[in-house]
Amino acid sequence: MSHAKKPSPLAALILAAGQGTRMESSIPKVLHHVGGRPMLYYILRIANALKPGAIGVVVGHEADEVRRQTMEMARSVGFNRPIQFIVQKRQLGSGNAVLESLPFLKKFKSAIVMCGDTPLLTYESIYNLTLTHDQLKGQATLLTARIPNPKGYGRIVRGALGEVQRVVEESVASPKELGINEVNSGAYMFELDALVQGLKDIGAKGPKKEHFLTDIMEVIRAKGGRIHAYASSNAEEVQGVNNRAQLSAAERILNKRMLERLMLSGVTIHDPASTHVDADVEIGQDTIVYPGTILRGKTKIGRLCRIGPFTHIEDTQIGNECEVRFSYVIQSRLLEKTSVGPFAHIRPDSNIGPRARIGNFTEVKASRIGFGSKVNHLSYIGDADIAEDVNIGAGTITCNYDGKEKHKTTIGAKAFIGSNVNLIAPVKIGRGAKVAAGSTVTEDVPDDALAIARARQVNKP
Repeated sequence: MSHAKKPSPLAALILAAGQGTRMESSIPKVLHHVGGRPMLYYILRIANALKPGAIGVVVGHEADEVRRQTMEMARSVGFNRPIQFIVQKRQLGSGNAVLESLPFLKKFKSAIVMCGDTPLLTYESIYNLTLTHDQLKGQATLLTARIPNPKGYGRIVRGALGEVQRVVEESVASPKELGINEVNSGAYMFELDALVQGLKDIGAKGPKKEHFLTDIMEVIRAKGGRIHAYASSNAEEVQGVNNRAQLSAAERILNKRMLERLMLSGVTIHDPASTHVDADVEIGQDTIVYPGTILRGKTKIGRLCRIGPFTHIEDTQIGNECEVRFSYVIQSRLLEKTSVGPFAHIRPDSNIGPRARIGNFTEVKASRIGFGSKVNHLSYIGDADIAEDVNIGAGTITCNYDGKEKHKTTIGAKAFIGSNVNLIAPVKIGRGAKVAAGSTVTEDVPDDALAIARARQVNKP
């Protein structure tokens, strides 16, 4: 007889069904990006780190797209927990969303519930929420925070002994309750028995007949249950995102966290106020990031680099001791001790270096530029394979497109390409070959040959 592994007593449920009408957008609210990732990503990551038996995601508005992107996010970070989607057919509030999720939740002893539009939540606080819940052995525990301006948030009403009595929404709060600065974050942990019983008894409210999960607190207390709270010392993390202004505020806070983490790990950032770094970016020790720099996506930068000023790098791998100034680099790779810029444009699928030099007003696209090779100024290099120690003169163009197809240019080691040369692909320049300035090359050049392809000069009086 086989013994099935006992499931985890904990389920994680993420509420991601809302349309987010105040975002004024056709994109589902939880898929709006903060720090280079959808808001939902940060909550998924926290849920996975809690090691629950399973993760449930409640979808509704644009359900198929939210489902597709959720699975994409999970794959990108190697989630090892099953994700189950629950469809909320009508957006009738958070209580209704959890009610629709009961068939999923009932397999577990307890559940943690989080909102998909709270990207500033930290794992530390959610973990402390679970510890508080387990230690105090109540039926429900809330994550709260005290904030200077609680406008727009549900207030936490406590009794004389400090116990949580209820959560009161701002729209129905008394003047005394409005003066409370401890607010609800929208993250909770419940014992399943209390959650199931409580959901049966909360009524519909407001013109939309919505069921609010916060109303369950009073129901649980009325049945003799106990409600506890873990108050985060980090007031900013309870901030949700309901409009573009709040999205921008969340972006600034996440960016500040990223920059602080990098600086504490040994990266010099000259001006954090003008530097933007996405959540997945990695930077090695003793690298200096100058003002006006934007680092996006899965960019990884090595040690002892000089990045910026006014540089945009996206989804790019950069080796140790590289320099990129006043330039745009996307989906490429720079190997050790390579220098780029100022005012260079490195387009996708380029592999440059080590010890290569890409100078000012040069564009490189889908090309390999080998060890020690130089493309110093005013050139376009596209679909080219350039070996080591090649010198490309100013104004050189690889003419890679014939109007229908792209063609390749191959240049051998130690070749010298003079200024203002057009290389009409497909074409091969041999090892050690030289191409005279002003040439338009249409045929292969053998090793060590000198190619001169220009019309004879005629001076007329």
